Amino acid sequence: MSAEPNDSGNLQNQQADARPLTASPKRKRLGLFDAFGVELEYMIVDQDSLNVCAVTDRLIQAECGHIESEINLGRLSWSNELALHVVELKTSSPEASLSGLADEFHQHVQRINQHLAVSQPTARLMPSAMHPWMNPDLEMQLWPHDYSVVYEAYNRIFDCRGHGWANLQSVHLNLPFDGDDQFGRLHAAIRLILPLLPGLAASSPVMNGQLTGLLDNRLQVYQGNSARIPSLAGQVIPEPVFTEADYRQQIFQPMFDDIAPLDPDGVLQDEFLNSRGAIARFDRGSIEIRVIDIQECPAADLAILQTTVAVLKALCNEQWSTLRQQQQVAVPPLYQIFSDSIRDADHAIIRDASYLSLFGYGEANATVGQLWHHLVKATCPPLDAGSTHALDVILQQGPLARRLQQQLQPNAPRATKVFSVESSVMRHTYERLCECLQHNVVFEPESKL
Repeated sequence: MSAEPNDSGNLQNQQADARPLTASPKRKRLGLFDAFGVELEYMIVDQDSLNVCAVTDRLIQAECGHIESEINLGRLSWSNELALHVVELKTSSPEASLSGLADEFHQHVQRINQHLAVSQPTARLMPSAMHPWMNPDLEMQLWPHDYSVVYEAYNRIFDCRGHGWANLQSVHLNLPFDGDDQFGRLHAAIRLILPLLPGLAASSPVMNGQLTGLLDNRLQVYQGNSARIPSLAGQVIPEPVFTEADYRQQIFQPMFDDIAPLDPDGVLQDEFLNSRGAIARFDRGSIEIRVIDIQECPAADLAILQTTVAVLKALCNEQWSTLRQQQQVAVPPLYQIFSDSIRDADHAIIRDASYLSLFGYGEANATVGQLWHHLVKATCPPLDAGSTHALDVILQQGPLARRLQQQLQPNAPRATKVFSVESSVMRHTYERLCECLQHNVVFEPESKL
C-alpha cells in the first residue's frame, strides 16, 4: 500500500485537478457499483534463491520491446511500482463485473512467468504481501525511469528503504461514485468495512525471516512509513467526511500544507499523496481501497473483492443500518478494531455492540471471523467456481497468514511473540506459494491436505 502516484484505478482516466481545493469539474461519471477497477501487485524473485529480483523494467521490455512505465495488453495492463522488484497488473478500463477476472489475471501471471523463466537471472512471481526475508535497507532499488522525479521526491523525504515502502504488495479495489450523495454513502460504507478486511486478507505473518506474532505485518509497517508527516496517513481509517468540499478542506489541505516545506516544487501535492487505507480520487470519481493484502492466487483475490463488494452494496442500500448511523461512527472505535485485526485477523474480538449492529449482528461481541461468516451468509456474494473454493478455505481455515503461520510453526504457543523459523522450511513454504500463483490454486497447510 505504498504511495503509488502512477496507479490508474481505471475508473476515470483524467489528469488530477491542478487546483486541489476547488470542486472537480463536472463530467459524466460512473455511478455506485457500475464498474470496478482492480490492481494486483506481485514481487519478482530469483528462481532459485527466491531473493527479490529488481528486473521489472526488463520484464516490460521483454514484453513490448522497450522500457515503459505502463503497457496496455487488452483487458489488463502491466505497470511499474516504486520498487524495481514489484510489478502491478491492473484492469485497463472499467470492468462492469468482477466475474471472470480471476482467470484473466491468472493468464497474465503465466505470461509474466514465461518471460521471467528465460531471463537472466531466471526469476518468477511470488505472491503474499511481504517478502519473508528481504532486507530493504540493502536490497531496495527505486524505479529509475519515467516518473522517477516523483519517486525520488518520496525517497528524499521519507527514505523508501524501509519495509513500509520497499516490501509490501497489496490489492487495490476502485469503486466509482457520481456526486456528493453517492460519495458520502460509499465513503461511509467503506470506512465501516476497512477494519474487517485483514480478517479475510491478511497474508503477511513473516518479516525479517521471523513470524512476528502479527498476521498483517504489511499494514503494521505501512502505518509508520510516512510518520515524518502524520497527516498523510492519519490513522489509516479515513475521517468521517462525506462531501468533496469537506474532504478537500479537512484531509487534502492539511497534507499539502504539511509537506510544502519539504516539497517546494509541489511534485507531491496531488491526490495520490493521501496514504489512508481508502483514498478519495475526485479526479477520477472513485474511492480506492488499499488495505487488502495480495493473496496466493487471483481466485483468492477475487473472492475477497467480490465478498467486499457484496457487503458494501448491502451497507449502501441500508440493509442493516441507516446512512446516518453509518456516518456517525468516529475514527477511534474503527481504528481499535483495525489494530486488533492487524494482530489477530479473523480471531480478533470485536466488543463494540453498536458497531456489530450496523451489520445486523445482534450479539454483544464477535470475532472478526464470526462477523464475516454472518456477512457472507447474509449477502451470498456471486463468485466464480475457483473463488467459491477460495472463500470456503478462508472462512474455514483462516486467511492466508494463519495458514502460513500454521505451516511454518504448527506447534507455536499462542502467547509467544516472535518465532524463529528454519530457512529451509521457509523457502519450501514460499516455493509452494509461487506454485499456487502459477496454477491459481489456494494454499493449504500440508498437514490438512
